[in-house]
Amino acid sequence: MFSAIFGSVEQGIIYAIMALGVYITFRVLDFPDLTVDGSFVTGAAVAATMIVFGYHPLLATGVAIVIGFMAGCITGLLHTKGKINPLLAGILMMIALYSINLRIMGLTSESSVGRPNIPLLNAETLFSKFYAFWSTLGIDETINQFFSTLGVKYLPSTWGTLFLMIIATLFIKVVVDWFLQTEIGLAIRATGDNKKMIRSFSANTDTLVILGLGLSNGLVAFSGALIAQYSKFSDIGMGIGMIIIGLASVIIGEAIFGTKTIMRTTLAVIAGAIIYRIVLGLALRVDFLDTGDMKLITAVIVIAALILPQYVDKRRENKRKAKRHAERVTTYDHGLNKGGNAIAETPTDK
Repeated sequence: MFSAIFGSVEQGIIYAIMALGVYITFRVLDFPDLTVDGSFVTGAAVAATMIVFGYHPLLATGVAIVIGFMAGCITGLLHTKGKINPLLAGILMMIALYSINLRIMGLTSESSVGRPNIPLLNAETLFSKFYAFWSTLGIDETINQFFSTLGVKYLPSTWGTLFLMIIATLFIKVVVDWFLQTEIGLAIRATGDNKKMIRSFSANTDTLVILGLGLSNGLVAFSGALIAQYSKFSDIGMGIGMIIIGLASVIIGEAIFGTKTIMRTTLAVIAGAIIYRIVLGLALRVDFLDTGDMKLITAVIVIAALILPQYVDKRRENKRKAKRHAERVTTYDHGLNKGGNAIAETPTDK
């Protein structure tokens, strides 16, 4: 059980970066961007291809972020300059990226034709390089010894990946929080709330939409590059349903932790991604479920995340109404009693 939860937390923190990208488009910009399913694979494909060619994993990850940013900008251009419906613009870019991703991974083959996957079993990745440093610190032995005294049997081989991703994800969160509170970030938020209003202040909403989509897909590609290095492979089908996972993370986080401030909301999105992966991991441990049911489980989790908050809010509203009604009745009764006493104490004329 502990090992399953630990693995889910590791993956959840990596997917949280993708969820932050989805949050920027769906919540901040109010733009239903389906480019995510394609740009996630683009990040993985670019990073895996460059690593196979011998480039440093850090450089490969950086280039993946840039390519993802460009994919998002193209979606923005299709919508703003091409006047294409936002949903259709995302779908068109997602379809185009499918072939582009095959071509990118095909660069590692001699014929340079489309290739559906790239293994990274013996390749140097960000995680393997960090583990080479982490293993010299002796932290794994100390942590595992502590958990062994608590009776935990199945312990992870290293805690380095979790530590690295916590630092990286929190850094991304701080950068996103800072950016959304800058002048440009506030303009992007205002564009998502009311385009006509922000245009009245002579702001170029087209540029803001393009920039927001670029940043979003850059984060999504970053997450894809990390997942490829974490899983030791890149596959053309790894991005299917990624937008649903991102939305589930956003919805679950917002429902549990609220959205009062930007800092709280981004933290909620990260927590939502981790909770989603934990629930998914525990669900797959049920005997009659297997990995082929993952998409079904995802759909059920999203449906529950959409319906339960409405049910909880309705119950809270009913309780508030009942409380206000009880207070009004109490006040009314108190007024009647006070009025009755006053009439009883009034001297009668003789």
